[in-house]
Amino acid sequence: MGVRDFVVRAAARRPRVLLVTTPGGTRVRLAAEKELRCRGWAVASTPAGADLLLVAGPDRAASASELDRLWDDMPRPRVRLRVTAPDEVPSALDAGRARLGETEHGRHPQGHGTHADMPGGRPMAQLGEDRDGLTLDRLHVSLGPFLADWPAGLVVRVVMQGDVIQRARLGEPYATGPACPFWSRPWSRASAGERVPLAQAARRRAAAHLDSLGRLLSVAGWPAEAVTARRLRDDLLERAPVNALLPRTVRLARRVGRSRTLYRLTRGIGPLTAADARAAGVSGPAARAGGDVPARYRQWLSDTVDAVDSLRRLDGDATPLDPVTHESPRGRWDPDRPPSTALAALLPRLLEGTELAAARLVVASLDPDPDELAVRRPEVARG
Repeated sequence: MGVRDFVVRAAARRPRVLLVTTPGGTRVRLAAEKELRCRGWAVASTPAGADLLLVAGPDRAASASELDRLWDDMPRPRVRLRVTAPDEVPSALDAGRARLGETEHGRHPQGHGTHADMPGGRPMAQLGEDRDGLTLDRLHVSLGPFLADWPAGLVVRVVMQGDVIQRARLGEPYATGPACPFWSRPWSRASAGERVPLAQAARRRAAAHLDSLGRLLSVAGWPAEAVTARRLRDDLLERAPVNALLPRTVRLARRVGRSRTLYRLTRGIGPLTAADARAAGVSGPAARAGGDVPARYRQWLSDTVDAVDSLRRLDGDATPLDPVTHESPRGRWDPDRPPSTALAALLPRLLEGTELAAARLVVASLDPDPDELAVRRPEVARG
């Protein structure tokens, strides 16, 4: 058996999957994360470490060039899949593994959309003065739309000198997105006049916070607790009994909230006072936290425990959701200006002057929902 055959067989036994989500694909992404976790398949963080490219969500023409670039960067053997419905995930993964077992004969789309001067589409560095008046190379880089543990579809264009971001601005969000974003769906439906049980909204809000927390913990380098948060998220969405959920939620809150290592790693990063947040139109956990990254993830933990605890009296109760008085996961719901709009608009100011690793933590701690951004494209573009 040659080296190539060995690699093919190893990849086919337990593929490493690069999971990419397109706008409107949150439900599929959640199903894929759970299925991969149950199978014990590794989730790759870069194209170079992946055997399978799994695109979760509807086909969006605007993302075609970025997806092709990821595909071009993947080593062979490789397989590309698209899943548009949660129940398609298991069969698609089975099919992908079977195809990996076959020898590939160069069947892949040609890369396109390379607009820059260096391999991989990265622009040439240019000289400029840094904050200390020294002349250093400046590099123009786009963060997103598809990075591991990054809000899918979000693009931030930055100018870097060394590891420090000198300037940042939001890229254009996708022109079309889901009519009803997954995480804020109960509020969207209630705003349209539908009677939505308050318990359903509480579960969705708690699950959304756990989803954001899992992303932050993964960026911070704590994958074990990220998995714990995501398991709890999935159980909440599947309406697991509250008596089983609450103790696990409290244990997670204690472990993460009291972690000195995580606190030391993230303290002082991305400070945002409550007054500045309100002035920027931000509501919800980020505004109530009134502080840095640790303040925000601790606010998520506190809100999640409260939401799960409230299910003990809300489950089985027909009390309807009032979308005005009850917050959506990312703040006060306004169908004309979803709360993620203000969160995203804050990013350039908070990112400038930070190192790249800290910038990833800032983005993860605010976690604007790109599905909400696509709903109101003009406002975000101006922000």
